[in-house]
Amino acid sequence: MELVSIAKPYANAVFEIAQQDKSHDDWKAVLEASAALVADAQMQSYLDSPSTSKQDKGKTIQSLVTSIVGRALNTKENEFLSLVLDNDRAAALPSILSLFDDRSNSFDDAKAFTVISAYKLTATEEKNIVKDLAEKYNASVSIETSIDETLVGGLIIKLGDKVIDLSIKARTDELNLCLSTH
Repeated sequence: MELVSIAKPYANAVFEIAQQDKSHDDWKAVLEASAALVADAQMQSYLDSPSTSKQDKGKTIQSLVTSIVGRALNTKENEFLSLVLDNDRAAALPSILSLFDDRSNSFDDAKAFTVISAYKLTATEEKNIVKDLAEKYNASVSIETSIDETLVGGLIIKLGDKVIDLSIKARTDELNLCLSTH
């Protein structure tokens, strides 16, 4: 089964708990720490080891997450990590984090966009993009930029699974498709 399919119910449950408790930042910290841990090669081999019990694995992860976030985990956070590890779903933690972020972004007044351009954007261009997106989505906006030279020109703007493709490459591909079908 695909990790996103596995991660979705966990992410939705965590998001609902975070909404009720107003604890988005706490949950985000726990999810970031646990996702980073399971992405580590040494930790992955420890989790894959059949000689270590699930209970020991759970205690180790909880201890390390506690250390990383710099505070004791609450009961719900401990139970969540135990549940994920008991069900052998540790590999889904990065996807759970991603889905949690997506849901948080769609409910928050703050949205984090990824902007891909053919060249390095100037500070003025970035400000204009932020301003335009803030007006369009009626939210405070932050952007993370990256460069993809294959675009030739224009932009691709992403928010979660939404994509706005304003690139010249997309336009030429569209024109090519139109010409080839006629």
